[in-house]
Formats: sequence, C-alpha cells, structure tokens
Amino acid sequence: MSRIGKKAIPVPAGVKIAVDAKSHTINIEGPKGKLRYAYRPEVSVVWSEPERKLTCTVPEARAEDRQTRAYWGTVRARIATMVKGVTEGYTKSLEVVGVGWSPQAAGKKLKLNIGFCHPVEMAPPESVNVAVAQQIITITGPDKQLVGQFAANVRAVRPPEPYNGKGIKYTDEVIQRKAGKVFGS
Repeated sequence: MSRIGKKAIPVPAGVKIAVDAKSHTINIEGPKGKLRYAYRPEVSVVWSEPERKLTCTVPEARAEDRQTRAYWGTVRARIATMVKGVTEGYTKSLEVVGVGWSPQAAGKKLKLNIGFCHPVEMAPPESVNVAVAQQIITITGPDKQLVGQFAANVRAVRPPEPYNGKGIKYTDEVIQRKAGKVFGS
C-alpha cells in the first residue's frame, strides 16, 4: 500500500474542485489562480463535498503492483501541491551579486543587466509574477513547477562562480568559495 497515496487531501474553504473521471483530469480554482492536471488512469480521484476532502485510490487487484503504487503516491502529491498553490502560492527568491549588475521588472518581463554587452530580457510564464527589490528577484505563482523552472532559467543565465561569488544565486544558496592563484612564496 502507498503510505502517501492513501492519505486524504483536506481542501480549505474557498477552493473549487472539479474532477472529471472520464478524461482523468482535475481542475482546482482558488484565490491565487486556476490549475489543471491530467492524472494517471490507474488512479481514481474522488471529491467529497461535505467532508471537503479529496481521496486517491487504486483497484485492490492492482495495489500490489509497484508501478501502480508509484503512480498512486505521485498523483496524490501533485494534487496536494496544487491545492496548496491555489491557496498560499509558491515563492522563489534570487539574488544578483556583482558590481554594477542590476535586475529590473520592465512591465511583465524581467530585464537583467549582468555584465553582458546587452541586457537579457526574460518573459515569465502566464501565471508567474516577478517582483524586483534592489538586488533581489522574487518569483511567485500558484504552480510549483512553473515557479521553480522559471527561477532555474533565470539562474542559468549567469550562475554564480566560485572565485569572486558573482552571478545569480538563490537567496538561501551558499556558494563554496575557492582560493585564487597564489604568486610568490
């Protein structure tokens, strides 16, 4: 049995759930946005309106199959992440480290002046918001995967280097610094 899969997902008030068992999709709508997920056909998702709980189950005959148990836990975890995303949202913070380097929020786009001969402009996905305060870039949104992927894309433009520590890093990331070359004795 999947220990994660058999836990019920509590749904807070103000969140609307629509489960379509024929097409194996679930739509979740909350104060932070709307999300849609097409789950695996091996797993069945049941929404209980009076109890405000979502439960994921698999047929008893397939409960011993390793792959089915893996799908069971994954579907339950993804749906729980979506419920949290539409109620609280997800946030990633990045820090730009470098003399004269600056991030700017230009309308919906993110504009980075980070030592290249030209500024780098990046457009976030539709449900993702970008805010800039000094050297800190804050990326927020209801979809955990989109927020994390856009943060990784921004970091990949100029990853931090270990000698001077310049680059774009997560605010909670620790860069292991290396000693440079030593001349003389």
